[in-house]
Amino acid sequence: MAKENIILIGMPASGKSTTGRALAKALGWRFVDSDKLIEEAEGKRLKDIIAAVGNEGFLAIENRVNAGIRGNRQVIAPGGSVVFCEDAMRHFQEIGTIVYLKISYYLLKQRIGDPVARGVVLKPGETIKDVFHQRKPYFERYADVVHRVENVRVEHSVAKLIRKLNQGTDLTLKTVQRGRKG
Repeated sequence: MAKENIILIGMPASGKSTTGRALAKALGWRFVDSDKLIEEAEGKRLKDIIAAVGNEGFLAIENRVNAGIRGNRQVIAPGGSVVFCEDAMRHFQEIGTIVYLKISYYLLKQRIGDPVARGVVLKPGETIKDVFHQRKPYFERYADVVHRVENVRVEHSVAKLIRKLNQGTDLTLKTVQRGRKG
């Protein structure tokens, strides 16, 4: 299978969905929010799934759903905890270019709101700062491309990301242009 997908990984509130929608539109590709796929598969909101099956149960569901995503010319935005799902991450490495949307802790704190209401996988007593530091090495390990998230308009961020992707070895200018409309 050709690597004609872009997978956006990063912390909750890093802009995976917002950037993903705008990037997919710019490329003429499909946008896939895997948290929505999980909610559809389970018939519940993320926070309710986590409450019902616990963190480990949720990660098993997240792993299964993300490892089952098929297709090409998609921008895929999985949840931030997907980096703990080995099958899903191996699958993503096979089908696409993984982009880490790297956010500072300061900006994350401004954006995150209530992590539990957002469906963030937290262990008892764990803070969002703990999660930030725990996940960061995983994001860096899996990333083909690192894109720093800043407080700029999404269009500017997406344009910068497309330029960065065009410079990469896995996603060439030809691949990106092939997906564009018109």
